[in-house]
Amino acid sequence: MPPRNHKDWTKTPKVEYINSLIYSDESLFEQEQQNIFSKVWVPMCHMSEMRDVFNYRTTQIAGQNVIAWNRGDNIYAYLNPTVHSPSGKKYNDEGLGKELYCEVKHGGMVWVTLDPNPTQSVDEWTGGAFDCIADAIDAEEMEVFHYHKAVINTNYKLWHDTNSEFYHDFMHYFNRVSGFNDEYFARKNIPFDNGHVNVSSFTVNYEEYDGFEDRGELSFPNLPPNQWYMVDLFPGYNFNLRGSAYRSDSVTPLGPNKVMIEFRGYGLKKDTPEERQTRIKHHNSIWGPFGRNLHEDLIGVTGQGTTMRTGTEPRNILHGRHENGTIHDEVGMRHYYAEWSKWMGVEASSPASLAA
Repeated sequence: MPPRNHKDWTKTPKVEYINSLIYSDESLFEQEQQNIFSKVWVPMCHMSEMRDVFNYRTTQIAGQNVIAWNRGDNIYAYLNPTVHSPSGKKYNDEGLGKELYCEVKHGGMVWVTLDPNPTQSVDEWTGGAFDCIADAIDAEEMEVFHYHKAVINTNYKLWHDTNSEFYHDFMHYFNRVSGFNDEYFARKNIPFDNGHVNVSSFTVNYEEYDGFEDRGELSFPNLPPNQWYMVDLFPGYNFNLRGSAYRSDSVTPLGPNKVMIEFRGYGLKKDTPEERQTRIKHHNSIWGPFGRNLHEDLIGVTGQGTTMRTGTEPRNILHGRHENGTIHDEVGMRHYYAEWSKWMGVEASSPASLAA
């Protein structure tokens, strides 16, 4: 940085921040449901979860019940006023509501939108964010081997934030031991259209953690050994590929201070029984309910949510770190909240005009 003179030191700096009101206000939450979630493409589930004809999965998008249904020739999605179980082996078309746009893309994910006239396909919506892992997740048929969900008292955007900022990695002992090397700190946050970001890879040294082993032998197709890529999609969907294990997170906001997060772990359909057990072990040891990292993230964002609720002191959250796009540069946060502001029609730094 060049030397600063008196004028440089005394001028008002550019401040990049958001207001904590966006994490707690009921009116803003309701408008997010209508302005954002009712219009974007949502990765609802995976093809393998309804492999047989008439299998189905259900979810909630923008407060509306949705069903995805395998009718044999394709996957179809509908508004669903009658079925409330999360999944099932057989369903007929009795009681179905309006048909929704539905596509299967990016490793077999089932994507649905409530928008009756979407202006973009899923490929156009994701805009190249999956390119970094496409050769790995599209080369072989995948299937879900792990599913669990967490309902926590926090705002859904705080779950996005913990997948976007990387200072919280210092909270994870496993990451500090196995990953804090020169490659890690040189990783790049790469923004894409529509508010998405992917994070470039580095080599994880799993064997540095006591009891863990090198995972290169089971790395996903076309992936160098022990690499870790991440795709973070607006407004709250995350895809993590750690060499031998692949994970997705899907958020369903239930209120300004409540969110359901669905976690899926994936393997290759062609896995031998021995390979599958190893892959499950690799996934669950980090991302299972009792793994090394995931519960720490959930505890962290729950605590953050407590400090942001109505009745707490309003605050501004700075996103001012500029470090050439590397891992602790807050470009991902700035990019996300610029997109949020566009969809909401108000700046995330001053949302009071839309708040209750």
